[in-house]
Amino acid sequence: MKYNTLGRTGISVSEICLGTMTWGTQNTEAQAHEQMDYAVENGVNFFDTAELYPTTPVSAETQGLTEDYIGTWFQKTGKRKDVVLATKVAGSGRPYIRNGRDIDADGIREAVDTSLKRLRTDYIDLYQVHWPNRGTYHFRGAWGFDASGQDTVRTLAEINEKLDTLGELVKAGKIRAIGLSNESAWGTQKYIDLAEAKGLPRVASIQNEYNLLYRSFDLDLAEVAHHENVGLLAYSPLAGGILTGKYQNGGRPAGSRGTINTDIGGRLQPLQEAPVKAYLDLAAQHGLDAAQLAIAFTLTRPFMASCIIGATTMEQLKTDVAAKDVTLSDDVLKGIAAIHRLYPMPI
Repeated sequence: MKYNTLGRTGISVSEICLGTMTWGTQNTEAQAHEQMDYAVENGVNFFDTAELYPTTPVSAETQGLTEDYIGTWFQKTGKRKDVVLATKVAGSGRPYIRNGRDIDADGIREAVDTSLKRLRTDYIDLYQVHWPNRGTYHFRGAWGFDASGQDTVRTLAEINEKLDTLGELVKAGKIRAIGLSNESAWGTQKYIDLAEAKGLPRVASIQNEYNLLYRSFDLDLAEVAHHENVGLLAYSPLAGGILTGKYQNGGRPAGSRGTINTDIGGRLQPLQEAPVKAYLDLAAQHGLDAAQLAIAFTLTRPFMASCIIGATTMEQLKTDVAAKDVTLSDDVLKGIAAIHRLYPMPI
């Protein structure tokens, strides 16, 4: 397992991160514990979760179970110090989480304390803003995104409020480092500039979607990541499972995410069929597992801090973790580049 330093924090994280958003719906507590056992035994020292989870599907009844399962695993194994633990404060839109209001100072404090209780720990290594109050072009929002209606003064005031509060929590020892999620290049740079001007915690990472079908990070955000030393934590490296090929030609395997979140967050639609087939054919031509091809590709990117994998079965987890040992040849990388040129953003 390769390890990368998280921003300028000195925190070392495995290049494979264990994602958790299925725990509490698709996975039981015992299954979650089994996944954590296997991951740690195989060099994974980084877990990512969120107060919102599980998300397959989201509901008021299950919200928080994922963090709770991690907490019971820490309690059972005593391995809290073996894990770099990341979680997130939820943004607006869920009425059962702080009445659906935008992220503010009181909400951050409440969310941190609640997560610490569920996780059965007294500190969080990386605390992330799940999505910005002003909205985001992620979650399939790129096609209708329009920043012209954003209020600059209000947005900067909100970023200041978040940074002040996160700085307070770092001083209190409740969190060690901060990160963003579903952010833009402009938003990330503003967090960095304001933090440096005020002596507040500096953004260590950006958790955005990144996979063979969705590579917006390659452009402006990659430039920010390089110059500001802010690594990407890539979520959905398999595009919700689409890049494994299991949904090709209308397939809907029993118990899969496609039978729960039926369009997989807007990803599962006809335009993805042709590029997915091309990537599947490329993998077959070179004797590679399709999932491992997709994950191994993310690990080649210079801005990648860690790739967040998610699995509902141990077989899937073992396949995904083993992607760390897959080296993509120049021919494979050229094949990926050619397919990307034909299908730059099909989801």
